[in-house]
Amino acid sequence: MRFAGIDIGSRSIEVVVVDAAGAIVNRAQTDTGFDPMAEAKRLLAAMRFDRIMATGYGRSLFELSFEAPTVTEIKAHARGVRQAFPEARTVLDIGGQDSKAIALQADGRVKKFEMNDRCAAGTGKFLEIMARTLGFGVAAFGREALATERDLTISSMCTVFAESEVTSLIAKGRDRREIARGLHLSVVRRAAGMLQRVSADGAVVFTGGVACNPCMRVLLERQLGREILVPEAPQFTGALGAALLAVEAAP
Repeated sequence: MRFAGIDIGSRSIEVVVVDAAGAIVNRAQTDTGFDPMAEAKRLLAAMRFDRIMATGYGRSLFELSFEAPTVTEIKAHARGVRQAFPEARTVLDIGGQDSKAIALQADGRVKKFEMNDRCAAGTGKFLEIMARTLGFGVAAFGREALATERDLTISSMCTVFAESEVTSLIAKGRDRREIARGLHLSVVRRAAGMLQRVSADGAVVFTGGVACNPCMRVLLERQLGREILVPEAPQFTGALGAALLAVEAAP
């Protein structure tokens, strides 16, 4: 049998298909778009599987549309992380619209977590808007920020006010790379605070689309003084976790 996990996020949808032993046999990703269920249906049409479990912010709508079981993002990421890093005790997931710090027990179950889902500050959306404001592509934003060792302090984490502050700094002729580094550091400090409140030591597994950003990884490691581990495809961690939980829930 094959088991699928689908993670319907605010910015993208990921699907992972595993076999009964938990080995990945297929995976795919698409933008969430204006009609998440239509995008999910299109993505799944190209997949072969017997059972599916959903996670992500759109999981409840998926449950109604496809009559499939669901799992919270916290549990899905915890399970996906355990597959890649069995000894992991701390997880940081930064996605498009929220961020989560998760502490795990020795058996991989969630011990404690903290979540920021009330504003875009400290999320992928924040970084995406700031990259656009500075004239950088999202994929290049982190690399450009790493190209300098200097950063400018960004006083506001509110997306609207930070965008205005960045625009003002550009008008004053400040270096765009230094502004970019300062913006990354402001997100890192917010994430570090969440992590310290749930787990004070040990390596941190970084998941979600923002984990693909090299500047975030480097600055997090320096800020925390802890090793940052990143799965091979961090944006698929939630979908993988949901697929593995579907395997374990099978009769």
